Amino acid sequence: MSKTQLAILGLGSRSTLYYLEQLNKVYNAKNGGYSTCPFFLLNTDFDTVNPLLPNTSVQLDAILQSYLDQIEALDVAEILIPNITLHETIDRLELQKNILHPLPLSVLKIKEIEAKKVVLLGSLHSMKSSYIRSYLALNSIEVLLPSSEDMVFIDEVRKHIYNTTETNEIINKYHQLIKKYSENYPVVLGCTELSILKPTDQRNIIDMAELQIAAAVKNIL
Repeated sequence: MSKTQLAILGLGSRSTLYYLEQLNKVYNAKNGGYSTCPFFLLNTDFDTVNPLLPNTSVQLDAILQSYLDQIEALDVAEILIPNITLHETIDRLELQKNILHPLPLSVLKIKEIEAKKVVLLGSLHSMKSSYIRSYLALNSIEVLLPSSEDMVFIDEVRKHIYNTTETNEIINKYHQLIKKYSENYPVVLGCTELSILKPTDQRNIIDMAELQIAAAVKNIL
C-alpha cells in the first residue's frame, strides 16, 4: 500500500471535489483495479477564507497559517492547495512541507513544449494582476491577455461554474473562446473553476490544476 504522503487543504466545495476526483482518476489509471489515491484532507471553513480573496492580507495569512500548521504536524511530504489564486498568500507563509505550486509546474511545462508566449485565462483579478504574469516573465515567458470584453466574460464563466449555474450556451461560448486563443499560442488556465469545465478535445491548453494533480500522483508513485 502506498504511503500517504500527500495532504490537501479543502477549500471551495466544487473545486476541492474536482481535485479529489481527478486525483483518484489519474491514480487509478496508473495503478488499475479499484485503487484510489492516498491522501489526508483538512477541510477549511471556506466562509472565513473566500470573503478575503483575491487579495493578500495579514488576516488571510493568519487563517491559512493556522490550517497549514495542522497539516505540517502530519507525516506527509507535500501539500496540494486546490485554489490557484491562493498561492500568492501561500508564498507569504513559513512552511516546511513542499507545496505543489502551479507556477513552477507551469514554467516546466511551457519550457518543455518550447513556447515563448502564452495566453492567460483566469479570474479577472488573476488576469489583471502581476502575480502570474511576473513569475512567467522572470522565466522568459511572455503572457498575452484576452480582449477586455473576453476577460469579463471569462470571469462570468468562472462565477457560474463556482455557483453551479452554468448553461450549455455559456460553456459552448467558453470553449469557442479557448479555441480562438489557442490557435496561435498555448492557453494557460490559471483558475480551478475554468479547469472544471475545460474542453477535452483541444490540445493547446496548459491547465495549472492538471499539472498539480499529475505531479502529486507522480510523487506518490
